[in-house]
This record gives sequence, C-alpha cells and structure tokens, in this order.
Amino acid sequence: MARRTKRALKGALAGAAGGLVASYAMNLFQAGLSKLTSRNGQQQPSQQSEEPATVKAAERVSENVFKHTLREEEKGPSGSLVHYLFGTAVGGAYGALAEKSATARVGYGILFGSVLWFLSDEIAVPALGLSKGPKQYPVKTHASALASHLVYGAATELVRSGLRAI
Repeated sequence: MARRTKRALKGALAGAAGGLVASYAMNLFQAGLSKLTSRNGQQQPSQQSEEPATVKAAERVSENVFKHTLREEEKGPSGSLVHYLFGTAVGGAYGALAEKSATARVGYGILFGSVLWFLSDEIAVPALGLSKGPKQYPVKTHASALASHLVYGAATELVRSGLRAI
C-alpha cells in the first residue's frame, strides 16, 4: 500500500473513532445546555413541537429502504443511530482530510465543527426537508447548534490527534 494511502486510511480510522466519541460528547453538551436554558427543567415549546432531524432521517431510511414504518418506541434509538453513524462517517472524512491538509486542523477542530454546522444544519438538513428553514428558528437555536458542533469538532480532533500520536 502506498505511503499516502496508508496514512489517509489511518487518518480516516482515527477520525471515525474521534467522530464517534465526539458524537457522544455533543449529546452530553446538548443535554447540559438544554438543562441550563430550560425553565424549571421543562422543555421550551419550540423544543417540544418538532421531531429531531435524525429521527426524520431514520424514518425515511426505514420506510424507503426497509419498507418499515418506525413505531414510536423505535424512533429515539433509530434517531440516535443516525446521529452516531453520521458523526462517525463525517469524523472519518475529516480524519482523512486532516492527514493531507493542515488547514483542516485549524483551531484544533473548531473550523471543522463550524463548517460542519453550516453545511449540515443550515443548508443540507433544511434542503432535505428534515427541518424548517434557518430563518424560522430563533438566533439562540442557531447559537446552541453551532456551540454543539464546535464541541463535536474539538472532540473529534482531540481523539484523532491522540490516536495518530500512538
């Protein structure tokens, strides 16, 4: 195997591991942020009214690929699966790119997290009909999503660089 290909593969594997761990860190951050911003431990009305994009994506895959309509008790775990698979896959892509370009690693994963937030949350998710358009959410929703993705980006880089140092 060529040296560059081997290095990119190692980077992709380290990035995928980083993306998996970072997806968990992102969930923990979002849960903590939600507790801090909720009133009396209750979700705000805007948080209650809409199914997460990951659940909507899981429903589409389940219906279109497996011809199965998700039952209510399957939605949460299926949405989590989508979240972790996407985080792992994107982390893998980042890991491969980080091997080739120092620019990808700018800000210790912060640039990666912010670009991911913009491309996924602000463009792709609404374009796929998995959420309302960006203008239909308050600024605080965008800010918390961006902060969550910054945590994801930094955690991905922390794990990726740690594994690559071994």
